Amino acid sequence: MPIFSVHNLSIIFPDEQNAAGLHALGPVSFSVREREFVCVLGPSGSGKSTLLRALAGLIAPQRGEIRFEGRQSEPKVGFVFQQAALMPWRSVLQNILLPLEMEKMPAAQARLRAQEMVALVGLQGFENSLPRDLSGGMAQRVSLARALIHNPDLLLLDEPFGSLDALTREKMWEELLRIWQAQQTTVLMVTHSISEALFLADRVLLLSARPGRLKVDLPVSLPRPRREAMRYTPAFGALAQQLKAAIE
Repeated sequence: MPIFSVHNLSIIFPDEQNAAGLHALGPVSFSVREREFVCVLGPSGSGKSTLLRALAGLIAPQRGEIRFEGRQSEPKVGFVFQQAALMPWRSVLQNILLPLEMEKMPAAQARLRAQEMVALVGLQGFENSLPRDLSGGMAQRVSLARALIHNPDLLLLDEPFGSLDALTREKMWEELLRIWQAQQTTVLMVTHSISEALFLADRVLLLSARPGRLKVDLPVSLPRPRREAMRYTPAFGALAQQLKAAIE
């Protein structure tokens, strides 16, 4: 049973140089199952981030539809951007609490939930720290906790580790898998990295150059739990080569 389906989705932006507009994405069609981890690859300008924003309801498609299956109300969506986008005057705990404050959850209940999320992302002892005192990886953990605190049906990740150095980024891969396995949230993640996509995902969707169309829908049959050594196995290398060939 898919949690959502995308049917012939197209996004076209106004363009002063072209009366027809800038065709950024589509048409694309695919579905994602509940609790599945899906990564989206593609060249710059292929509409990856545009797709996420459409799923979050931030952009209205010109054609096609996004259908959340079997739901009577709007799904809860969590969104993590490439930059952590934390409020600099709020502490770690206060940043994480923000979605529950907007939902007007009772303060004591919200604080207990926020403390649970602090523990989940491994930031015990930093509850009162300000964003300026955090490393890039720690700041993104705060963003993940904030996106997950209201138990979203769908977590959207837009290159969340793209601004981190290579060693921190690879450490965050394992952290993200640990958090995902604990929460069992459905994830759709944009990345430019083939290794990142294969290490994390159950499936990889490869988009073509603009306007982005679905070029490859690749199941990743690598066993879980995944460890760094898996990236050097023949099976991992074969999948990476398959994606590279499709990109070229």
